[in-house]
Amino acid sequence: MKPRVLLTGAGGSAGRALATQLKSRGIPVLGTDIRELPSGAGITVVPVPPASDPEMVSALRRLVTREGINVVIPTVSPELPLLAAYRAAFGADVRVIIGDPGPVSVAHDKLFTAWQLQSSGVPVPRFGVPSDFADADAAMAALGGPVVVRPRLSCGAHTAVVIDGSGDVDWHRLPDGQMVQEFIPGPGYGPMVFGTPAHNGSAPFVVVVEKTELNRGAVGKAVATRRVEVDEDMDVGNVAMAAVRSLGLTGPVDVDVRRRADGTPVVLDMNARFGANSWRAPELLDAVLASFALPSFNPASFRGAARAYASALV
Repeated sequence: MKPRVLLTGAGGSAGRALATQLKSRGIPVLGTDIRELPSGAGITVVPVPPASDPEMVSALRRLVTREGINVVIPTVSPELPLLAAYRAAFGADVRVIIGDPGPVSVAHDKLFTAWQLQSSGVPVPRFGVPSDFADADAAMAALGGPVVVRPRLSCGAHTAVVIDGSGDVDWHRLPDGQMVQEFIPGPGYGPMVFGTPAHNGSAPFVVVVEKTELNRGAVGKAVATRRVEVDEDMDVGNVAMAAVRSLGLTGPVDVDVRRRADGTPVVLDMNARFGANSWRAPELLDAVLASFALPSFNPASFRGAARAYASALV
């Protein structure tokens, strides 16, 4: 069966990176997005409602049926819990590349993610919610220094704010649904994990990239990265793999990791989807295609990577 892929969020950074990889493999791909893409984007894109619209899943299903799609790859964070919950509604012959509903929903909420990882012994920044602290000074005192305030729910936007005491903050007017994290000052990484269930024939693996430049200084989107060698930063890969196993996620998972001042890696965030840096790890798409018995797969492309992080797999 030749794959015909529907890629959601085709206009975003994760969607663009994945569309390029699919096209280079000769795999037909149709995109969706909530906005029109400029001419010359190189992919046909169909407008669909946002994830907040009750008609979003129905619109995708109608498109899948009309276009003969057999693989759906979501890249839009707010869509993930919905598509995980309703993936069976697309039909037995359509593969939706998303994990199980429970783990995906936990990963979607940064507070629930931190609770789960903390209870499993996976290192995370110290954290809380704004109502846990009287004001910004109390939060910094409790968490040991500057803090980061960010939305709990993954929304695809980089809206984290660092509070370090240098400016006035009206703590009680922070928007609802925020999370407060200890600011981790060290180098940042974007490990990409391929998680597999026990019955899957493919080995789980992780590819680590280092974020060498961010668009907003101490926080924000990575605008420059480098793929580390398999024997580099193994502790980063191991903690990312442990985090994915803790939540029970399968398929592609994008993880955000930073090092403390003492070098200890901690998990800041997780997204149960391909990320913008997936082009640095083409074996991630290879593994997805292989796990669903589709062509364009080279097993040798990822089996070596799995050995580097074997200690996280036991």
